[in-house]
Amino acid sequence: MADIEMDAIDRRILAILQENGRLSNQEIAERISLSPSPCLRRIRRLEEGGVICGYVALLDAQKLGLGLLAYVNVRLEKRGVPLAGANQAGGNPPWARITHAECFRASVQTWPEVVACHAMTGEMDYLLRVRVEDMAHFSRFMQEQLLHHPSVIDVKTSFSLETIKETTAVPIL
Repeated sequence: MADIEMDAIDRRILAILQENGRLSNQEIAERISLSPSPCLRRIRRLEEGGVICGYVALLDAQKLGLGLLAYVNVRLEKRGVPLAGANQAGGNPPWARITHAECFRASVQTWPEVVACHAMTGEMDYLLRVRVEDMAHFSRFMQEQLLHHPSVIDVKTSFSLETIKETTAVPIL
């Protein structure tokens, strides 16, 4: 998809929506000194172009009892995983194998504790941001999910002591 062309007004709309996505079209139009109809057309164009991906409520993890934040580096096995039902005795043709990365990525989608997963360069393959209640919850997640996964061969964990800056906003250039 080609990048959508944006002018200064589009960028101001995006900055306003990142600050408060619940503002009405009328309120946004007033802030950018534009009438509501062209403002709405611009917002819809940004949505349809994929620049605006969605609207969400941001929740306070601490107040929801998810007080422990961990960053987990994960290293995976590099060989392929045979598909279920593939011929085990005679070996598998290359097309009858899925990679450990594909298997791991599918599993990550089912783990609610993992709030972000990034493929990484360097020594480790993935970086997980994990939100849990406490150390006991983290231990259960590690033992029953992550370390139990057949593709995982190594993990290294760091725990957040304090959040200095956290934002969902991206720079509007």
